[in-house]
Amino acid sequence: MKFALFSLMSNLPNPVTGESLTTQQKFANVLQQARLAEELGFDAYGVGERHGAPFLSSSPPVVLTAVAAATSTIRLLTTVTVLSVLDPVRVAEDYATLDHLSGGRLELIIGKGNDPRHYPLFGITEEEQWASLAERYSLLKRLWTEENVTWQGHYRPPLENVTTQPRPYQQPIPIWHGSASSTISTELAAKYGEPLFSSNTFHPQAKYKALIDHYRERLAYYGHDPAQAVIGAGAGSLYLADTTEEAIRRYRPYYNAFHATASAQHNQSPFKDLEDNLENGPILVGSPDRVIEKILNYHKAYGHQVLSISVDGLTEMEQREQVERFAREVAPVLRREIPSAVWSRKVSQPQGPFVLQA
Repeated sequence: MKFALFSLMSNLPNPVTGESLTTQQKFANVLQQARLAEELGFDAYGVGERHGAPFLSSSPPVVLTAVAAATSTIRLLTTVTVLSVLDPVRVAEDYATLDHLSGGRLELIIGKGNDPRHYPLFGITEEEQWASLAERYSLLKRLWTEENVTWQGHYRPPLENVTTQPRPYQQPIPIWHGSASSTISTELAAKYGEPLFSSNTFHPQAKYKALIDHYRERLAYYGHDPAQAVIGAGAGSLYLADTTEEAIRRYRPYYNAFHATASAQHNQSPFKDLEDNLENGPILVGSPDRVIEKILNYHKAYGHQVLSISVDGLTEMEQREQVERFAREVAPVLRREIPSAVWSRKVSQPQGPFVLQA
């Protein structure tokens, strides 16, 4: 199994210490996380996209460019790019630029997002989100693979003989499809024969398994081999301790604080409390053995090759503690038990301030 550390850049006061980071301190914290993830052997670092408090992640390509400059080998993910509201021309230009500056380490996870506040900001309705995503993605694919594109659609002005610059460094830039709530997203991924990344955060295993099963079924329908499906899955937050009881005690204030936010409540999680989530949901809180057991259980259901985790909201000392402990006590077991060929390509070492391929 391969591992990604990610951040949605939520910036709430710490519920244990009362500490509040300034906006600039939170950006510095993200760079620190990315450097630590690379140092500890994580395979990827991701930045999500949100357009409202308490999140500061409205501009993932800018943040990931800073991450690219601060690292040299780790893959860079968007977790996710909210393509349903973005101009594909701007996306094509920004992320192709990042692809060059990172030496070809970029991978996009696209989706419609799960925060309804971004729709009025960008001039579409929530009811249009799926049609908008499909149209914009079709155009993005053409802009990255074709020159002199002529196009007409509903969600942006027509294009006439357009070739975006720069052209992507990778041919092609890998794209995953984020999946959280609807078979429409798994249908789009299957149609293109591209990898699926399940959010696996707010609901019981059966909900996400049904979406992943649908993805595999539709891959076969579109002529792709479902046995070759590439799947990633999130897990929400991570908290490890010597015993599960200690982990629950230490993590409870963080869980309660996050689930009191409007953003979390929008997702309408069915879990009534932390214990319910531990028993019936994806959250990774417990002893290393308990967390390994849970991840293996989810892998049996999903067959995923990549796992993403987050330590956002914790103090910086706890973030380091948790990431180091995961890398030391959990990741080696899972790498041994679940082989994965994802991200097996080596990235060249940096030359100057950015990573450049020889």
